[in-house]
Amino acid sequence: MTRIRITHIGGPTTLLDIDGWRILTDPTFDPPGRRYAFGWGTSSRKLTGPAVPLSDLPPIDAVLLSHDHHGDNLDTAGRALLTDVGTVITTTAGARRLGHGEGLRPWTTTELRAPGRPTITITATPARHGPPLSRPIAGAVIGFMLQWPGQQHGALWISGDTVLFRGTEQITRRFDIGTAILHLGAVRFPITGPLHYSMTARQAANLCRHLQPATVVPVHYEGWQHFSQGREAVERQFTAEHLDLGERLRWLTPGTPSDLTV
Repeated sequence: MTRIRITHIGGPTTLLDIDGWRILTDPTFDPPGRRYAFGWGTSSRKLTGPAVPLSDLPPIDAVLLSHDHHGDNLDTAGRALLTDVGTVITTTAGARRLGHGEGLRPWTTTELRAPGRPTITITATPARHGPPLSRPIAGAVIGFMLQWPGQQHGALWISGDTVLFRGTEQITRRFDIGTAILHLGAVRFPITGPLHYSMTARQAANLCRHLQPATVVPVHYEGWQHFSQGREAVERQFTAEHLDLGERLRWLTPGTPSDLTV
């Protein structure tokens, strides 16, 4: 049995402690109040700051960056942090823009290796940050599948910012997933009306009905103006599935470490 410790810092940002590995996802540490432009007339204001200040972070071994070009996934303070981290894993386009780090395409892999620690195999999973044909506008995004020896329930998956589409459906056929960290929130912008740029509660429940993970950890559903669904919508939809999906939800208190069996 393997246990990990996860701390939700805010938005998509989590700190994972896996048998001595300290892994940070999508670093966002700016204070609240600023409005960030996402391109093509879209923008959003950050409403809450990080539950763990940058100064309180332990040394970080690796950053998993789903994409570098949106301020709610990598902000100014988070970008500065990257210069002090030896391993940054992101999209191929993101690695080029950052000028460092390892860029992965969907279904390609890399490994974290160090003496005295388990080797973690990281597979980039497909993501589409919006409706059909939105990729040229929204840009490339990936998720991350983490596998290491001793996982009891299956792999740990971080979805990245994505909607439900053919690529996420392929994940259900390729992996047994024990823990799913899902970026939710049903992102919408006034300029594009009803279109969503991240998973809705309905999409997430539909996905988990096929994945059947032991634990579902929602993140990236609060703290910004562009989220149209929060915790209540997710709980209502998961409970409505009548497949004990609601019992698998694990809500994290920002800033408070939680232990998970994986």
